[in-house]
Amino acid sequence: MPNKIKDSQNPRLLAVVTLAKIKNGAYSNLQLNQVIKSHQLKPADKGLLTTLVYGTIQYRLLLEYWLAPFVKGKKLEPWVKELLLTALFQWHKLDKIPKHAIFNESIEIAKVLGHSGAAKFVTAILHQIDRTGVRDEAKIKDPIERLSISYSVPIWLVETLEEQVGDEKTKSILASLNEAPAQSVRVNTTRATVAQARQALEDEGLTVRDSKVAKDSLVVTGGHVASSKPFLDGWLTVQDESAMLPVESLGLDESVHSVLDAAAAPGGKTTQIAQYLAGDAKVVALDIHDHKVKLIKANTKRLGLADKVEAKALDAREIPQAFDHDFDRILVDAPCSGLGLLRRKPEIRYEKSLADVLHLADLQLAILNAAVQRLAVGGRLVYSTCTILNQENDAVVAKFLAENPAIELVKTTTEKDIKGNRVEDVLKIYPDDYETDGFFVATFQRRKD
Repeated sequence: MPNKIKDSQNPRLLAVVTLAKIKNGAYSNLQLNQVIKSHQLKPADKGLLTTLVYGTIQYRLLLEYWLAPFVKGKKLEPWVKELLLTALFQWHKLDKIPKHAIFNESIEIAKVLGHSGAAKFVTAILHQIDRTGVRDEAKIKDPIERLSISYSVPIWLVETLEEQVGDEKTKSILASLNEAPAQSVRVNTTRATVAQARQALEDEGLTVRDSKVAKDSLVVTGGHVASSKPFLDGWLTVQDESAMLPVESLGLDESVHSVLDAAAAPGGKTTQIAQYLAGDAKVVALDIHDHKVKLIKANTKRLGLADKVEAKALDAREIPQAFDHDFDRILVDAPCSGLGLLRRKPEIRYEKSLADVLHLADLQLAILNAAVQRLAVGGRLVYSTCTILNQENDAVVAKFLAENPAIELVKTTTEKDIKGNRVEDVLKIYPDDYETDGFFVATFQRRKD
């Protein structure tokens, strides 16, 4: 990377470079964090950089729809396209940035990243857009295509949601996906009370409220939790509110002596289990990758829960051969398409296909069928995913029950009785329900007879 980029303090330029790398396969959150760490940016510039990166990804299909008539199929260098998309995003989705500032900054960035010809091209395109305006996506005749472009979600996903939850709920879900995600934490009650953690965060200038969804959880705004003293001291960990619900449904009490977390990395749910275990009870945490097992161990150490956790590298499908004893509780937080996480990882929407979803459903079933072989009589197994499609959720549950007659589905319960009056036993959290990640939780029990 040229020094003029490496040493840049310009959040717009850094956003363009970051977006080009993400389009080339880098993860948005990791790439963005790396850029923030390696550049000395003011808080306001960090905020603008984050907004530009996530906003441009979230609205990519709409921004490309607007841009297409002006570039007419020309093959653009990746950074040129990202520069034009960020300009459109600022112009039409942010209301506090003057048009002249967007033009001037974009042209200057083109000079830095390219040459005079590139700058002239960017100038010409921006002025042409200014003269004629962008296309109105509301005039797209096909209703599915209109939703796809308006909310920047692939057609296959819109169609699938329409089939499964209907038109009104689909629109509500899609609208919620481009909202900023909340920042929530789970208090480590082995080190601090919820009140103590709340006060410590407020003392550092953060705004805090109690979660309406999960036990021992706080929703935090106005600062960076992961660099706060209570986080560094192991008083709390960052975790989405809905992601805490699978562990709540395990029903951990003093009768529980052994727990298996079958797909555990990076350890959020593992440490949640560990903090509620009584006496000498332990949780065995598995992940197929060694480097992810290290993440689990690092998290348990920071939270002071290492003595409650045994982390090991293992393919969860090998559970029956790897253990010669049964577990009172098993959590299968299965690998999934992650379509409930689109607020936090917006690029997922463009990377996944229905074929991916079906492949993952097969993997989830295989893990469940392996894990259940080590579930004790009367024991409980919780299956969860961070996705919102029935193929990975209801369909997997139905097949699992059909293949395991000794297992019964019981109602998923949570500490705050989330959707307690629902008819179905499984719990479905959509992103628009509580402004959390989308999640699915099913709870099973091995019959005693």
